[in-house]
This record gives sequence, structure tokens and C-alpha cells, in this order.
Amino acid sequence: MKSQLKRLAVLGLAGLVLAMPVAARADEDDDGDHDRARDLYEHGEIKGLADILDVVRAQAPGDVVAVELIRKANRWVYRFQVVGADGRRKTVDVDAGAGVIMRDGEGD
Repeated sequence: MKSQLKRLAVLGLAGLVLAMPVAARADEDDDGDHDRARDLYEHGEIKGLADILDVVRAQAPGDVVAVELIRKANRWVYRFQVVGADGRRKTVDVDAGAGVIMRDGEGD
């Protein structure tokens, strides 16, 4: 019994050690996205997230649970996932440069 626990503990630690580089790489990607968004904002190509959130909240009241900045049809788009009071998820795409809703749809 002790040998099985010891083996399980060693396998668990090995898994954590092997997963660390993947987690570090994910953090690097997030920093790159943040830097890109800041550069786009500073060059006037996109509006600030605080301004865009007001537009989203007016269109889709609820809790914003995720935000992505994506490139779509030669435009930068903020894609929001919003969970309404009824528990339904809604996807809202906003033109990041113009600050207008592009798509408003029901999610899962």
C-alpha cells in the first residue's frame, strides 16, 4: 500500500513538473496579447476596453466572463462572453476601432 502511494506521489510530481513549461508558454502568449492591445490602443487603432464595456452592458446586461481581441475581416474585434441573469451565455462582437456592436448572439 505504501509503495503504491509513493508511486502515485512521484507520478503526480512528475506530471506537475512536465506541465510547468506549458503553463509558462500560455502566460507568455497572454502577455503578448496584452502588449499588442496596448500598442493598438496607444496608436489609436482600437478604443479602450472601459469605453467598449459600456456599449456591451447596454446591449447585453449581465456578467462579462471572457473577452478576446481578435482580427476579423481586416478589423480588430472585441469578442465578449456575457452571462445574463437567466444564466444564458451570449456572445457579443464589437468593432474595436469604431466601438459599435457587430454581432450579438446566443451562446450555449
